[in-house]
Amino acid sequence: MHGSVVIDFSPGNVLPYREGYAVVVIDVIRATTTAITAVEMGRECFPVSSLEAAWRLAARLDDPLMVGELGGEMPDGFHLNNSPAQLAMRTDISRPMILLSTTGSKLICEAENSDAAYLACLRNYTSTALELAGRYSKIALIGASSLGEFREEDQICCAWIAGALVKGGYRPQDEKTSEIIERWRRATLEAFSGSNSVAYLRKSGQLKDLEFIITHVDDLDDAYLVQNDRIGAVRAGKKREFAPTAT
Repeated sequence: MHGSVVIDFSPGNVLPYREGYAVVVIDVIRATTTAITAVEMGRECFPVSSLEAAWRLAARLDDPLMVGELGGEMPDGFHLNNSPAQLAMRTDISRPMILLSTTGSKLICEAENSDAAYLACLRNYTSTALELAGRYSKIALIGASSLGEFREEDQICCAWIAGALVKGGYRPQDEKTSEIIERWRRATLEAFSGSNSVAYLRKSGQLKDLEFIITHVDDLDDAYLVQNDRIGAVRAGKKREFAPTAT
């Protein structure tokens, strides 16, 4: 199957891709990395779009782990910031996780209304491309905006996935997509060292998350789908049974 792939960003830009597209949400620093790390560890993960939705869901779950941030600050009553490094150190995987973030979790929730909704980060960019290729004719890779910016780390992840799809016969849907692929498809991790996201982690003393991200690249074989308000893992390219937690 030869189809098309488009790269875009921000929650507001999911709407044009709700029908006819498989939508992939990418927020490398940090929401999709945190969510995928949770599921890979065997934890249920529920993304939410607001603080109010987080507490409503918490009332229905058994002792949930509240993870996230709004405007960079962990909300009162939460257990962890939006931190894949901190999450990876926890052993209480039987507790379901509720994930809230300024942009990424909202984007995931919005994407769920599409024909198919995935999320990706640097940990699973190859497996995501393998899952998408030949399964969907139209693919939208949507980066989470931060303060109106399409951050470098998200452009790189989008370009790596899109580049693999183009190599497999897909075509860029527009010139902007072609430009992003050409600019970033061969980029190294150092290319986003000057990102404002990295600057924020440095300023706020959260560089362990950056270390986690750059030392966990392409290390997972699963793709990650959003269904029924939760995230589950599927083995890329195989006949799938949706699993709310990794197997």
